[in-house]
Amino acid sequence: MSTHHPVRGARIAASRPSGYDEGLGDRRPSPALTLAAALLGFALITLDASVVTVALPAVGGTLGGGMTGLQWVVDAYTLAFAALMLSTGAFADRAGASRAYGIGITVFTLASAACGLAPDLGSLIGARVAQGVAAAVVLPASLALVRQAYPEPARRARAVAAWAAGGSVAVALGPVAGGALTTAWGWRGIFFINLPLGAAALLLLVRAPKSRRRPAPLDLPGQVTAVLALTALTFAVIEGGVRGLVALGMAVVAATAFVRIEARQPHPVVPLGLFRDRNVAAAVAAGASCSVAFYGVVFVFSLFFQQAQGRSALYAGLMFLPMTGLIAVTNVVSGKLAARHGARLPMLAGQGLAALGLLLLLGVGEDTPPPVVAALLVPMALGCALTVPPLTAVMMDAVPAERAGLAAGVLNAARQVAGGLGVAVFGTLVSGSFTGGMRASLGVSAALLAVTGLLSLRLGGRPSGSP
Repeated sequence: MSTHHPVRGARIAASRPSGYDEGLGDRRPSPALTLAAALLGFALITLDASVVTVALPAVGGTLGGGMTGLQWVVDAYTLAFAALMLSTGAFADRAGASRAYGIGITVFTLASAACGLAPDLGSLIGARVAQGVAAAVVLPASLALVRQAYPEPARRARAVAAWAAGGSVAVALGPVAGGALTTAWGWRGIFFINLPLGAAALLLLVRAPKSRRRPAPLDLPGQVTAVLALTALTFAVIEGGVRGLVALGMAVVAATAFVRIEARQPHPVVPLGLFRDRNVAAAVAAGASCSVAFYGVVFVFSLFFQQAQGRSALYAGLMFLPMTGLIAVTNVVSGKLAARHGARLPMLAGQGLAALGLLLLLGVGEDTPPPVVAALLVPMALGCALTVPPLTAVMMDAVPAERAGLAAGVLNAARQVAGGLGVAVFGTLVSGSFTGGMRASLGVSAALLAVTGLLSLRLGGRPSGSP
């Protein structure tokens, strides 16, 4: 006699989120624990993009390498993260979100241990690349887990908002956490802290539903040429000289090959037609300029507080707290403004405020009191925080629903690449005269925001259609 109850079984099946693997039997997954796992992983990879910056002088003091080496410690992670994000959404579908997430967190945790144990700068940079690859897998898989765990639209919207807030909090805590850990344990502590956090994310994943595998095409030639083009371009900016010119030539060749491949691929990683939509072009450009400003300024002023003013890593981290602490609140305000007045107003106001903040920072010198510098950093950060939510909404509204994931990948990849290039360019500028290079960096960022602000003036009131 069967012990299976048909009505109870039907209720359990109906309560299972989409993507649930029947191999789990009657074990009920926990949506709250799934959200906690996804949020922790997303916060972890977001934190690692900024927590390292404040520790750079300590890294240089131990491993050497000069400004060029320090730039690569940041950009090795950022570039791998950004470039591979173009394809990892498809990988998450093919492997199943829960499996992809588990793989990503495991590799990220092991790579963090390798970073903390690195005996030299080359080993650290290699481990940072591995961290970036893993982070590119974790991000889309973590969001897919949230969507899978909450099938009801209203509950899913709240869960996604919580997931996004985790990233905002991680951005805010990054410089402070980096300064505190470096002061307490040395720079290796910023990587070793990932080990218990990664283990906690994997333990939480145990209660997440096993995801179905779904067929998803992979554009390997496009992905390879994208990685080559971005890496060669960054190498050219950081290294300079004859090697930089050779790398620049390689970047041009790889970029040309990428464009030709993408124009012929039935399932390209970056559909070039996407950028024919003026709303898409404006959103990507605004996102890129905000990333150049934000990540470039954090990089430069981390060095400024410690090298030019002789402050500790913890002190430097605390000086970023006013600017980063208001980001999450400003994101919420920006969303409400966009809902009431449309995206154009907060995008224009945000980019204008960020550009003004950068111009105010031009007056900063080595004798400027750190609290004054901390206050002057706030307008730039608030301007970027005001800009990003509406530009994300513009990007999502400009494409059909079935291409939303691809569009999100393109936007986030563009922002990460821009942030990495900003660090590369600004690091090169400050490697000579620090104060002069810092001011040149601020001027470049302000000019970029002015240009993309003008592009935002052309935003259409409605989506202009699919590409």
